[in-house]
Amino acid sequence: MAKWQRGKRLDPSVFDIPVNKIKSGWYSDKYFVRTKQILDKDNHHSRVLMQIFCRNEAIVCGIDEAIAILKLCADKPDKLKIMALHDGDKVEANETVMTIEGDYASFAHLETVYLGVLARPTSVATAVKKVVAAAGDKRVLFFPARFDHYRVQATDGYAAFISGALGVSTDAQGMWWGQEGIGTVPHGLIAAYGGDIVKAALAFDKYMPEDIDRIVLVDFANDCIGTSLEVANVLGKKLWGVRFDTPLDVKDVSVTETEGKKAYGVCPELVFKARKAFDEAGFDYIKIVVSSGFDEGKIKTFNKLKVPFDAVGVGLALFKNKIDFTADIVMVDGEPLAKAGRKYNPNPRLERV
Repeated sequence: MAKWQRGKRLDPSVFDIPVNKIKSGWYSDKYFVRTKQILDKDNHHSRVLMQIFCRNEAIVCGIDEAIAILKLCADKPDKLKIMALHDGDKVEANETVMTIEGDYASFAHLETVYLGVLARPTSVATAVKKVVAAAGDKRVLFFPARFDHYRVQATDGYAAFISGALGVSTDAQGMWWGQEGIGTVPHGLIAAYGGDIVKAALAFDKYMPEDIDRIVLVDFANDCIGTSLEVANVLGKKLWGVRFDTPLDVKDVSVTETEGKKAYGVCPELVFKARKAFDEAGFDYIKIVVSSGFDEGKIKTFNKLKVPFDAVGVGLALFKNKIDFTADIVMVDGEPLAKAGRKYNPNPRLERV
């Protein structure tokens, strides 16, 4: 499994940027489009230093795509001086992540777009990093594709990758770094086989390539342990693992806990009992993947209790916190000039693009 390493920037061609539409201002706030029109018509070409930062501690992502937008959509990109951090860098609140120096008329229309491509992946990368840290040595699987528009999957998957997620659910999420999506025997396939999980698992095993891990969702009948043992008895060592995805308002048949949230969904008692049952039945090699309602807090709780899970799928929780970026002109024609409350904040960590 590939791991993120800071280094060579992604080539602009990776991003499939709609150059003509961005150049025309189609995706830009109208006042930036009109600003460019005015500067061009008035032949007014101030050389500015644009400074970009966010107000949060974060794992910055989207830098390479922002650079690509400037390179492909500015009027004279070769005349711009761009200084930037790298995707995956940790930043402090208010730390400058990028500066753009050059004729403002040549890139005024791009601010909306490059700030947007920084905001979303930075939000995702920061959330994933927190979850990965909480998970410790357990694998984090990035499973939120169904919670947002499909066109953002490549950006989201890349953001998850640079923050340490070791699996994505769609090919689009892995396209920028060359990984295919992973998955399980899903509820839909089980339903198509009349709710017979063994039949669905056998069909999956028969028709899917051997290099695909056999991971089976086992909560369909609300008996994760019994179902897992049924599948294990049929697939044997072909079975890489099982995934517990019990809804947060449902209690598995094996759970005796009755106190509030502790009893419902994928709870510690269920996983402890499952691990014990698998080991006693000779299936100690079966890995347990947990999902449904997991976030940083719940993962920390599981690890504190030493719950014996091997991987965790995290979805909607990774989209809950948003981080935005701000761009300000702080120098004009070599002299300090910024709106009230802003000033030039040089960062020695920036590297020339």
